[in-house]
Amino acid sequence: MTFKSPAHRGGPRRGRFEQLAEYASNFTSSPVFFLLCLLLVGCFVAAHVAHLDLAQLLAAGESMTAVTLLLLALLKNSEMRAEHAIQRKLDAIARALVEMNKDDRSSAFEDLRRSIRMEEET
Repeated sequence: MTFKSPAHRGGPRRGRFEQLAEYASNFTSSPVFFLLCLLLVGCFVAAHVAHLDLAQLLAAGESMTAVTLLLLALLKNSEMRAEHAIQRKLDAIARALVEMNKDDRSSAFEDLRRSIRMEEET
């Protein structure tokens, strides 16, 4: 089984997960989220300082682990979308350069043609 990257899933329209990831990415880069993380870390430290019983310490640690895993998934999704957007822009620039220099058959031109594999797409 293979999984498509977030940029290739669902065609040109963004799916629910992509929209949620976008909103979550915007929220996690806000000062409010930073303060919530500080509060969570503060509660974790306070739980250890107060010598709470093991069940409460485990709950604090598990909540931090869950937040970490969610942030990792959001970060990877955001990274893949940004990478795909950059690649599309680079491909467009390369195609424009190839179109501009069609009469020029230098080695740099041929390297550019091979790198974007224009003949495979037509």
